Amino acid sequence: PNSVTSISESAFLGCSSLASIDIPYGVESIGKGAFSGCSSLVSIVIPDSVTSIGDGILSRCSSLSSIEISNSLTSIEFNTFEGCTSLESIKIPDGVTSIGLRAFVGCTRLESIEIPNSVTSIDYGAFNGCSSLAFIVIPDSVEGIGAGAFWRCTSLASISLPGHFTNEE
Repeated sequence: PNSVTSISESAFLGCSSLASIDIPYGVESIGKGAFSGCSSLVSIVIPDSVTSIGDGILSRCSSLSSIEISNSLTSIEFNTFEGCTSLESIKIPDGVTSIGLRAFVGCTRLESIEIPNSVTSIDYGAFNGCSSLAFIVIPDSVEGIGAGAFWRCTSLASISLPGHFTNEE
C-alpha cells in the first residue's frame, strides 16, 4: 500500500517466482538483500522517494533486464546488481557519487552504462566479469578507480577518460 515507507532487509529474499513489483512512491529505503534471488523478476522501478538502498538489493535477479533507479540515490551499494545476467544497459542517475564494491559483478550481458559527472569513485571489482561491456566513458569527476574494477571485462575494447590525461603525460 501507499502507506509503506520502507522495505526491510531480506523482505523478498529468494522469492524465485516473483515476476513484478510496484514500489509505491513514499518508500524511502530498501534494506539489504530485499529482492536478492528473485530470479523471475524482469523489471523494477525504484521511485524517486527512495533515498537509501542496502547492499545486494537485486543480487542474483537473473531475469532482470529493465531497471529505473531513483534520482534521489547517492550511491550504488555493494553487490547491488551482482549476477543480474539479463541486464544489458543501465543509466545511473545524476547525483550518484559512488559505484560500490562489486556493484555489477557478473552482469554478463551488460553492454553499456552511463556514468554521470557526479560519480567520484568506482570501487574494487565494480564491473568484474561484465564480459559484454565493450566501451565505457569515465567522466572527469572520477578521482579513484579501485583495483580490478574492470577485471574479466573480456569485450572491453575502449575506455575513454576525457580530461584525465594531457598530451604531455
